[in-house]
Amino acid sequence: MSSFKKKLLLGLCSAATIAMTSQTASAANWLMLQGTERPGQAPRAKLWGFIQAQYQVDKSEPNGAGGYVPPKLIGPNLDSQEAFNVNRARIGVRGTGFPLDDKVNYFLLAEFGNNGITYGSDGKYLTDASVTLNHIPGARLRMGLFKTPGFEEGLQAIHVFDYINFTQVGNQLMLERHPSPGDNFKPPAPTPNADMNAYSRSVGAFRDVGIQVFDTFGDDKFEFSYAAMYGNGNGLNYSDNDDNKDIYAYLSTEWIYGGKGGRREGLKLFAWHQDGKRTNAYDRTLEQDRTRSGLGVKYLKKPFRVTAEYLQGKGMIFQGQHRPGPNPNGAVNDFNGVFNDEEAHGYYLDFGFYIPKSNWELDLRYDHYTRGENHQDSVANDESRFDTITVGAQYHFNKKTRINMEYADRDFESDTANVNAQGIGVKGRYAVQVTHIF
Repeated sequence: MSSFKKKLLLGLCSAATIAMTSQTASAANWLMLQGTERPGQAPRAKLWGFIQAQYQVDKSEPNGAGGYVPPKLIGPNLDSQEAFNVNRARIGVRGTGFPLDDKVNYFLLAEFGNNGITYGSDGKYLTDASVTLNHIPGARLRMGLFKTPGFEEGLQAIHVFDYINFTQVGNQLMLERHPSPGDNFKPPAPTPNADMNAYSRSVGAFRDVGIQVFDTFGDDKFEFSYAAMYGNGNGLNYSDNDDNKDIYAYLSTEWIYGGKGGRREGLKLFAWHQDGKRTNAYDRTLEQDRTRSGLGVKYLKKPFRVTAEYLQGKGMIFQGQHRPGPNPNGAVNDFNGVFNDEEAHGYYLDFGFYIPKSNWELDLRYDHYTRGENHQDSVANDESRFDTITVGAQYHFNKKTRINMEYADRDFESDTANVNAQGIGVKGRYAVQVTHIF
């Protein structure tokens, strides 16, 4: 890590300490916001949604042989370094059975934008479809397709996400890809028109189909929340591809200061764990453990916002959209371009400042990700490190419309020579995005 990045990280840590000790408060409770409705107040059907349109430019350079890998291209298509895109266009309906039964509520959401959910031959469009039963005190039951309880970046509502692109640790460790037998390895292409996304299935989108028990206890000053989920472990697909099931657990403690909804102010401490197995798409006799866990803190009290989270995982370590099929070197430890027994960890620290008496918000984020820590196989495994500094700003036209502008300075390196050669030339990425909620 460069001296500049070390100084920046120390500065962010100092700012976080000052912000979090100035006042005590709490952040949004996504379990309740996404899984429940207010008894006796919610309508039978509330139509809602949002649109996000963006423009991104990647200034990365090709490797020594003139090739381009996914980090140097704009997703989800990965065939250009400059692109306009309607990356999200979601419309949904939610509500309760009130006045028939306000203890039953539902959540339905569909995606029509161009992203990892809709890209590919089996692109999915329904991202959420769940019913919540609120009849048992302390144990609400949610069933169907919905976000899994886990890390903050994935669990929170994307239309209030303060950045355009996910952190590297969120994108690589948590945004699961599901390879299929027809997905083939693609070597780096010699031009930016690379079409490097070789996955035919949708990303997992931090979602699963299953059943969740959850609830929140407390008052308007303090909350304790929990969630336990049992799911297929097969992403957005309605059915399971094997007999294995995933287990998800989540705990949070929140000191509430004020506000409501996705912008509620306060201090939230949280921890989570996910455990399951995956079946090899090419050899159905092979199975691999997949575990993920983390803990973090989120603070929001204007004019400050601070989030810090540490994540770790073992098994199914993603290597790139161009590597879904069997490793051309024949390494037995390579699981369709996703390493079997390797480990990875990462963290991010996010700092925001709302300029008083204005509609402007300033954002600064540092994230680090290390993957391939075991070095069990010299052909298939390598330790690679990713450091990213993102500087951004938001202008809120009103409560429903805002524009994000950000620049990401990226530094990628690997202990393996051929992998490191691909990371040479990864440069900055500029992005602008408009979000409108309706």
